Amino acid sequence: VNAPARIDVHNGQSNVPANGSSTACLKRGRPLGSRDSVPRKRKLMGKMNPNEINREPTIHNANAPKEGQVLLDKENIIGETSAPGVATVPESQEISINSTPIDELWSRNEMIIDDIFAFSVAAEIIKDDDIEPCSINECTQRQDWPKWKDAIQAELNSLEKRSVFGHIIPTPPNVNPVGYKWVFTRKRNEKNEISRYKARLVARGFSQRPGIDYVETYSPVIDTITFRYLISLAVSEKLEMRLMDVITAYLYGELDTDIYMKVPEGFRLPEAAKNKPRDMFSVKLRRSLYGLKQSGRMWYNRLSKYLLKKGYTNDPICPCVFIKKSESGFAIMAVYVDDMNLIGTSEELQKTVDHLKREFEMKDLGKTKYCLGLQIEHSANGILVHQSTYTEKVLKRFGMDKAHPLSTPMVVRSLDTKKDPYRPKGDMKWSLVQKPDISFSVNLLARYSSAPTWQHWTGIKHVLRYLRGTTDMGLFYSSELTNAQSIIGYADAGYLSDPHQGRSQTGYVFTCGGTAISWRSTKQTLVATSSNHSEILALHEASRECVWLRSVIHHIQSTCALPSTTDTPTILNEDNAACIAQITGGYIKGDRTKHISPKFFYTHELQENQEIKVRQIRSSDNLADLFTKSLPKCTFQKLVHGIGLRQLCKQSIWSMQNQGEHSRVL
Repeated sequence: VNAPARIDVHNGQSNVPANGSSTACLKRGRPLGSRDSVPRKRKLMGKMNPNEINREPTIHNANAPKEGQVLLDKENIIGETSAPGVATVPESQEISINSTPIDELWSRNEMIIDDIFAFSVAAEIIKDDDIEPCSINECTQRQDWPKWKDAIQAELNSLEKRSVFGHIIPTPPNVNPVGYKWVFTRKRNEKNEISRYKARLVARGFSQRPGIDYVETYSPVIDTITFRYLISLAVSEKLEMRLMDVITAYLYGELDTDIYMKVPEGFRLPEAAKNKPRDMFSVKLRRSLYGLKQSGRMWYNRLSKYLLKKGYTNDPICPCVFIKKSESGFAIMAVYVDDMNLIGTSEELQKTVDHLKREFEMKDLGKTKYCLGLQIEHSANGILVHQSTYTEKVLKRFGMDKAHPLSTPMVVRSLDTKKDPYRPKGDMKWSLVQKPDISFSVNLLARYSSAPTWQHWTGIKHVLRYLRGTTDMGLFYSSELTNAQSIIGYADAGYLSDPHQGRSQTGYVFTCGGTAISWRSTKQTLVATSSNHSEILALHEASRECVWLRSVIHHIQSTCALPSTTDTPTILNEDNAACIAQITGGYIKGDRTKHISPKFFYTHELQENQEIKVRQIRSSDNLADLFTKSLPKCTFQKLVHGIGLRQLCKQSIWSMQNQGEHSRVL
């Protein structure tokens, strides 16, 4: 193998071995295995490169040439003599995709060949797999440009079809036109596979002025608690579930104020305005556009107006749930922006789909399998809702995807904030949507999220290792249980869970058909003076949640003409006898409880009105213990099973995909 030339950048001479052949390979500027008569010395840098760790600088002889240094320059080719005076990259400088040049003589065109290769590979991987493009120019440089081009063209066709833009006119006086931007995303399915390339021309609504450019901005959406109840209802009543998506939903909204936007690139100016500056003109929006502060509100108004006209009803307690009852059955529509979750009987469900397709451009996604980040597995005896795809992404982000799994999310001990005054940080909040078993652990760790220490980071890793072993665990709603639509509540308090601030922990959970639909674990805002006091505070929070749940369930059951489960009091289980006695009696007993605020006896009033019934149970059977304290393995697993968490058998998923069988739940 011919040995490459060694270029001396100081004198411009090229030294080629006399024999013309050598088995040595280049490694960082000199042949592998070669020895210099004079050891190479490095230049002492005035500034340290952030990518360098514990590298000891040595004295560099500026007059000594660097042997074997091969540089890539756009004017020179490897093996030829470089021009005198060409600056080299100092040996002490490491070039990476995150580093910045720290030498004034550094040139992007002069990099060591190995670094160029590593840079190009890393940049290609990051650009294609991890980072979405930020502009059309970036899209054109990607390998998947044809797909982005189709997405851009589809967006322009939608804008033209909806007549979003008016005529281009000179900007009226005292009008501040909003800017625009292209946003590119890739939609993924339940298997984390790219299902759709999406491009959006959005307005920069941050420049809008309140009271002038917009008035109302709030747009109601379905909450996860109501969505979980609807899943439970679909299982118990053996209803169909279907998912619909509105294409460019915001473009259907009608604006309530005049909005002007800067003329986007590619739009042709009028003939009379070609010689004038482009920023003197703007385009008036005829319909709402993504990015405007009121776009969500305008879309909801447009949708609700149409559905109410077609005979659907909703209620202020849950304005995003539309219901229609007819002789053939009923249909329930749960709206989350442009996602329509349809639940109901087969015939009425098809009528609802037809109504939507007549007014809006819809995409039928079939049976609901992936919605709001939740994976929904249908089986013969129920539905399992989990977040295995999201959990795996979180584990990979923290480098815990190969960690050894644990059986509990937290050991039976507390974090000493006095000993470690800093706080940990985590990225597991969204997992709480379908993982109530980590609710207490995440809530406790989230209190110290401003400056983590190693002790708290160890606690976070403990939770991640627990998630590692329960990635496919979720809430299972069974169709084999009787009286599946009645809800049962559990309340508990962890007295002085934060001893340094004197605060206790509130925890409650409500189950429907034996599976949790609503839960909470939070630190109490008041200082409880006794365990009885803390239990009263926890029972008060649980009773408030119970009132809202009963209202939502009553509205859905009465509108759909289903048997009502709210005619009888809702059972609310509590394990503190003193708390139950005081709530039942409804009066202050002795000096130890006379300081308790009367508002917390709201629970007593609910019990008198036959809306709830507080019942005492053993502490070992109180499911709310899971949300107030760390528990040993046996107790933890018992309560986890009690709230309806089950693990999906992966072998059955393969059989379901290959043979069409239903999945089993362990």
